[in-house]
Amino acid sequence: MSIIKGVEGLSVGEVQDQVRQGAKFVVFGYCMSFLVITLRRSSDVTFVRAGQSAFVAGLPYTILSLFIGWWGFPWGLVYTPMVVIQNLSGGKDVTLEVMSAFGGSAPPPGLPPVQVR
Repeated sequence: MSIIKGVEGLSVGEVQDQVRQGAKFVVFGYCMSFLVITLRRSSDVTFVRAGQSAFVAGLPYTILSLFIGWWGFPWGLVYTPMVVIQNLSGGKDVTLEVMSAFGGSAPPPGLPPVQVR
């Protein structure tokens, strides 16, 4: 079961209000290498409130990747720059997916509807 960091104590309505104001749900990548084994993973979903920095929220994952991501050959040298660039860009925005999963409710006004495949 995946955990959403940052929504503790908020109701669904409060989360929807925050999203309308510019908050978003993001995941950050990280990479860990052990010479011949490289693991590329995604963080739990993080709720970044309006006015907060997704860049700052992703720093722990970026630092982890910079320290232990690049050691594996060859994939550490490939994956580490990929996750660092993604994190420095604010992570991967998964707001639409998360909002559509909130109790089956539709995304808040102003966001396009999610197409279910």
